[in-house]
This record gives sequence, structure tokens and C-alpha cells, in this order.
Amino acid sequence: QVQLVESGGGLVQAGGSLRLSCVVSGTIFSSKTMRWYRQAPGKQREFVAHITPGGATNYADSVKDRFTCSRDNAKNTVWLQMNNLKPEDTAVYYCNLAFTGWWGQGTQVTVSS
Repeated sequence: QVQLVESGGGLVQAGGSLRLSCVVSGTIFSSKTMRWYRQAPGKQREFVAHITPGGATNYADSVKDRFTCSRDNAKNTVWLQMNNLKPEDTAVYYCNLAFTGWWGQGTQVTVSS
């Protein structure tokens, strides 16, 4: 059984930082591409970041140069470092095992102005 467990969300002021974690079990993590998505109230879920097994990354334009995705294959963990947060980053953030229907439960990020 594949499991993805996110943590690290919270309430932060605009300009602040948060680091989200996603621990993956039940699969060979080191061979998997991972993605982060987010869903704001009343909006569709949107792509945030992508990291390949080798660590190559890709980001949505809205978060480029502010967010950094990284991974440690020995710890089965992927992180999303979020800097210079803006109120429009407020959403529930989900990690996803790319190309599958496996998702984490989500973690709430709220950025106050």
C-alpha cells in the first residue's frame, strides 16, 4: 500500500517561509518522479513543482524563484521550501506520486497579509 504523508503547513505572514515535507512508503521511492500541487478555496487543483528521481526540477511560473523542491532518496522524502510567501499562496498543498492516483492527505498553508 502506497502512502504519502505531508507535514509542515501552517500560518505565516507575507514574506515568510515554510518547508513542507512528504514521506513516501510502499513504493520504490528512488525511481519515482514526485509532484506538488495546491488547491485554493473555490479553485481547481494546480501544479506547483516536479522533481525527477535524479533531482531535476520544474516549477509553475507563479512560484518560480521562490519555491524549491528537493528530495532525499535514502529518507523517502521530498520537500518543498517556500520562501517570500504571498497571500495568493494560501491553499492546501498535496504531494503526488507522478503519473499515478496516489496523493497525500494535504497540508494547509495560510499566508496573511
